[in-house]
Amino acid sequence: MLAVSTRILQRAIMKGKTNRRQVKTNGSKLGEKEDKGKSLYSPFHGFTEKELSLVQTVLLAWYDANKRDLPWRHQSKVSDINRRAYGVWVSEIMLQQTQVATVIDYYNRWMTKWPNLLELSKAKLEEVNEMWSGLGYYSRGKRLHEGAQKVVSELQGVMPSSCTDLQKELPGVGRYTAGAIASIAFGQKTGVVDGNVIRVLSRLRMIGADSSAQTTMDAFWKLADSLADCDRPGDLNQALMELGATVCTPKTPQCSACPLNKVCKAYAKVESEKKENASRLVSQASETQPPIPDIECLAESCQLCLPADDTWDKSVGVQNFPRKAKKKAAREQTASVCVMCKVCQDGQRMFLILQRPEKGLLAGLWEFPSSDVDTGSSSPTQVDVVKQLESDHGVHVSSVQNKTHLGQVVHIFSHIHQTYVVSMVTAAEDHVTVETERPARWLTKEELDAAALPTAMRKVFKLCSDGNTISKGVKRKRADPTSGKQRAIDSFFKRKS
Repeated sequence: MLAVSTRILQRAIMKGKTNRRQVKTNGSKLGEKEDKGKSLYSPFHGFTEKELSLVQTVLLAWYDANKRDLPWRHQSKVSDINRRAYGVWVSEIMLQQTQVATVIDYYNRWMTKWPNLLELSKAKLEEVNEMWSGLGYYSRGKRLHEGAQKVVSELQGVMPSSCTDLQKELPGVGRYTAGAIASIAFGQKTGVVDGNVIRVLSRLRMIGADSSAQTTMDAFWKLADSLADCDRPGDLNQALMELGATVCTPKTPQCSACPLNKVCKAYAKVESEKKENASRLVSQASETQPPIPDIECLAESCQLCLPADDTWDKSVGVQNFPRKAKKKAAREQTASVCVMCKVCQDGQRMFLILQRPEKGLLAGLWEFPSSDVDTGSSSPTQVDVVKQLESDHGVHVSSVQNKTHLGQVVHIFSHIHQTYVVSMVTAAEDHVTVETERPARWLTKEELDAAALPTAMRKVFKLCSDGNTISKGVKRKRADPTSGKQRAIDSFFKRKS
């Protein structure tokens, strides 16, 4: 599946229809001198004209034979250019920080409900949040919604077509997303740089500098732009990302199956070392074996090479690239969260959720009443959740039927390691009053399933539902012996005869 037959590649190379012109978008090509001063990069890390043509031709042939059948790729071929651009936009926003397998179902449901910009612009934000629920990074859905409304109301329903205009006009659209939309939907000859592309390019050209540094990113963009300067820029960009996702992977690269292994400097270095090791096993190797050339940059000071204090590790081969700066440790936070359940006169059980502020983490989404806890001053399990409900959330409970400490739920955000200390309070309907400026809703268990709850809150509710069952990602602590025996939430729904 991954390997392309030699016949296909030879036929593609013989065609030679990938015409090129000099890239002018970002100034000089990689390795050429800048207008002022010397180049920051050695030509070693760039492509020659021959290499560019070979990479473009071979990579497109491989992509045509091996690309995955993904729903947004069908959408990118529709005749209506605005609908085409919209489909690419939705897919690229969903795919940010999210795996393809997860996105497919969300994308299909989204496009069924809102097949074009006009339909999305008419939706309510609450509907968008509900559709996005579980996908994470919820501001992405909000910005898509805002962008659709802007295109319809201010741009006469016409999507911007250039990278510059896409970034200028659409909220939440940066250089990568703009490049993807412009090249895939509109055929603009511009590159894209994401994690997959960085990995492929860093190995092809042995770029070992910190991949997040500005000078390194500039180099990646120049290389990507030069590759996208062909007759099929959108397919070329997708081919680069596809190669990174399926062949040139972070931990298990399949170098022998890679269509670009003949122009990959990292792979060449690995193969050179293998030959060198083999030659040492042959007697009188220096007399019978030809010299093996080194694969390395000879520039005195190159800002794209591996740093002097972080040299090539033979044991990992091509996985020496890319190099990333060490991540900052996630901030530790603890919150006390209370699942407030009221029992209606007809026996129905309902749960209170409050809407979060419009700015900040999980903006505009719904949650069970939660309060940050200073673990340095008190133990989270010693918090009086009934008093906290009233002081922090305006929820007054005059008589409590049941109060239970259920345990802890851990959820990892991109920059926060969040621990939720979970309790449940049950009271009769006429013993609960809510006086809060925040929007509040009482929902049944079934309605909660369809609400715009973030994943962390779904974990909290699952802890209640599971009772004594411990799920992955959930830490349980022994209940406070003074609070009585723990009860699963399902037991609360059994009506008395």
